[in-house]
Amino acid sequence: MARILEDVFTAERAGSFQAIGRALPRIDAHSHVTGATRYYADRIFPNLLHAVMARSEHHHALIRHVDLSAAQAVKGVARILTHKDVPNNWYTILKLIGLGPDEEPVLAEDRVLYRGEPIVAILADTEAAAREAAAKVKVEYEELPAVLDVETAILPGTPAIKPHGSNVFVYEGRDHFHVHCGDTEAAFREADHIFEHSYQSSPIEHAPVETTGAIAVPEPGGRYTLHSNTQAAFFTLDNAALILGLPFRQLRVVGGTVGGGFGGKVDVIVEPIAVLGAMLTGRPVKYSFSRGEEMQVSSPRAAERIRIKDGVAADGRIIARDVRILVDAGAYSRHSPYGTIKAAAHMPGPYTVPNVTINAWCVYTNRTPSSAMRGFGVTIGDFALEVQMDRIARELGRDPFELRLQNAYRDGDLKAHRKTVEGAALVEVIQAAAERIGHPLSPECRAMSSCQRT
Repeated sequence: MARILEDVFTAERAGSFQAIGRALPRIDAHSHVTGATRYYADRIFPNLLHAVMARSEHHHALIRHVDLSAAQAVKGVARILTHKDVPNNWYTILKLIGLGPDEEPVLAEDRVLYRGEPIVAILADTEAAAREAAAKVKVEYEELPAVLDVETAILPGTPAIKPHGSNVFVYEGRDHFHVHCGDTEAAFREADHIFEHSYQSSPIEHAPVETTGAIAVPEPGGRYTLHSNTQAAFFTLDNAALILGLPFRQLRVVGGTVGGGFGGKVDVIVEPIAVLGAMLTGRPVKYSFSRGEEMQVSSPRAAERIRIKDGVAADGRIIARDVRILVDAGAYSRHSPYGTIKAAAHMPGPYTVPNVTINAWCVYTNRTPSSAMRGFGVTIGDFALEVQMDRIARELGRDPFELRLQNAYRDGDLKAHRKTVEGAALVEVIQAAAERIGHPLSPECRAMSSCQRT
């Protein structure tokens, strides 16, 4: 592997690569900077309706009554959609990623679980009329205590905000996802040093330049064309069709240029409402988030709390690692149960630790539902792990490069989730990085290889 990387760097320096090491223009750069690129919202349709949501004012409340009379009286309002209009009023994201049950309503029924949850959709001739009508929807609430902290959510006695009676996602009868390898407790007793630190992240909003949106257009023969800035066209088609009770062949999704997504445009939130509006009115319907909605109610990266406890031998080998992860799913699951599995399986990082215990909880709170964002389930964990490695190196007086090289996984090593490492190149990458920045390594570390453990 070291020889392969050396050949790569030699070829790069020699200029024999067509892409690696070269500054190549994007093939779509010219159309972007000249304004020629077409986005979904550039499509103009006659008789277009605009959809705007009336949203919850509370983090957690029962809905006692919804008065639509003032909203219906606004000039230009064509129709108001409630949960009774949705054929299958449940988002089906979990079903399509092999988890369950589906538990997030498309439009709220008898309760709301986060501030900004959609209750009714206004369809009007203009966006201004739709927003005026949405502001005139009157909802009578019975406010309930809100759970806004993951640690509080899992304490005994904290009221359950979910119908299944628990504030955590249940994995095949277990209230958390568990990974175990070796005898962690015994290894901690044998360790010469124990390091325990906690790490925390906040929700991170994708903040794309182009907000989430879609336009649904009725077509002859009972078909519908959906112009969307989704990141996943077929996933969007499947979810929308299942929610609306449509045969898949009756729905056509047209994707295209996405003005920033980063994982945030895979949740299929706007598309079902746009198509439903087109189905019930026979007119094209556009539903897009305002900038305020994009920041408040589009799903962010989940906040996480991670505690890492390491047992380290005198020579620097990490012989035990215990990790506790709390992932804030917000009010509904979306992709967070899957992200929690990824978080647990990713530990203990790119290091071979013979004794590992990982416990990861996907926790429900009355916050905006979280979901996918660039390596979700791994990114925050990697931050925590690498800060932990730096802390260990500093407290032991070790070079942080060499500590990582000593513990880096090699081909043939067994990961904590019982998968054998294949094609590892971590050792060579660390060596190459050290060389590039002029960081000295000992002869022993320079001689290390991912193909064998010394």
